[in-house]
Formats: sequence, C-alpha cells, structure tokens
Amino acid sequence: MSLALIVMAKRPAAGQTKTRLCPPLTLEDSAELYNNFLHDLIPKLQTLPTITTLIAHPPDDLAPAYFQQLAPDVPTILQIGDTLGERLDHVIRHCFAAGFTQVAAINSDSPTIPEQFYLQAFEQLDRADVDAVFGPCDDGGYYLIGLKQSYPPLTRNVQMSTPHVLDDTLVEAQKLGLRVQLLPTWYDVDDQEKLARLSAELTPNPALAPHTHTFLTTLNL
Repeated sequence: MSLALIVMAKRPAAGQTKTRLCPPLTLEDSAELYNNFLHDLIPKLQTLPTITTLIAHPPDDLAPAYFQQLAPDVPTILQIGDTLGERLDHVIRHCFAAGFTQVAAINSDSPTIPEQFYLQAFEQLDRADVDAVFGPCDDGGYYLIGLKQSYPPLTRNVQMSTPHVLDDTLVEAQKLGLRVQLLPTWYDVDDQEKLARLSAELTPNPALAPHTHTFLTTLNL
C-alpha cells in the first residue's frame, strides 16, 4: 500500500500570502509567518512512517527553488486549475495516477495539528467501510480530505472558502454514496482571532511549532 500526503502550499510572498491577517500584521510579516508555518509543518510530516509527503504549489517561477531549499527530499507537483476545488482534484488525481493507493490533501495554515490526526486519516481509509475522510475546521471548512480513489465532484462541485464548505462537501459525498469518517476538529490560522489562539497555544508548548513560536515572539502582538 502506498500512501500520499499532499501539502497544498504556495511560496510565501508579501501581498500574496495570509493577507487576511493584515492588519494586525504587515504584508511582509504575514508572508514570513507563513514561511515559518511551512518550516514547522513539512519536517513534521516527513517523520510520519510509511507516508510519502508531497508539496503541491501553483505555477510560480520562483517556487521550485524555494521548496527545494525548504525540503530538498520532498517531491513537488503543480496545482493546476482556476479554483481551489479544481486544484485539489488535479493533485489528488495526479497522485492516484502515479500509483498511490490512498491519498490525503491538507492545508498549510494549521501548523500545530497533531501528527496523530494524519495517521488516523490513513487508518480510517484502511477500513473496508470507509470511502472518504475529512478533518473538519471550526470555521466550516476542512484541513484534510482523504480518499481511496478520486471523486471530482467532492471538490469541483463545491464553492470553497465559505462557512459551509464541509457541509456542502458531505452533501456531494452522500450523492455519490460514499461512506465518510470525520477526524477531530482543528483550526486554520486565517484571521486575528485564530492568530491569537495560535499564540496562546504555543506559549506553553513552543515545541509544537518552534519556528512559528520564535517568529510570533518578535511581533509583540
């Protein structure tokens, strides 16, 4: 069995990354914060046993060099499509075509998700009575989608970045007759409230995301 964990990411760039955190952050600080997210997340994923981590990024001439420096041993693939749903479908189908038997795609906005959640996703997919796994976010989206084969309507038929993304996705899953399991709920760091939550989580436990913690201490939020 071959397991793929795709990180949906982009090269950090001021004005193009985590702009919903501005204010209180500057455009430069929000990009650097996301850079630290990636420096915490990718090495953590590389320690997961039996799972191949891949980074999926949009077309960007500077991205290959950035991700090669960040994680030289992690393969990269392109996100192709006009919408996030199209891009998710593309990278998932790419991995199945490459021979992976179980594929999960995750966001890169939640640097403190416990590694156990990712392992649980594949444990659920091992079950004969489970077709799809989702990791809910408390804003109505999801941080993970895991599948044993591609189902384009799950992402292509759903308008992303709304408060009911997961609910809409589960409706599509029901239409397809899929048996779904949900992981524990977590949060995206995509606004000032979630940034404060992240800071509060890391203050007593900086090892959860050491690069992010160190950077946050310089911001005096």
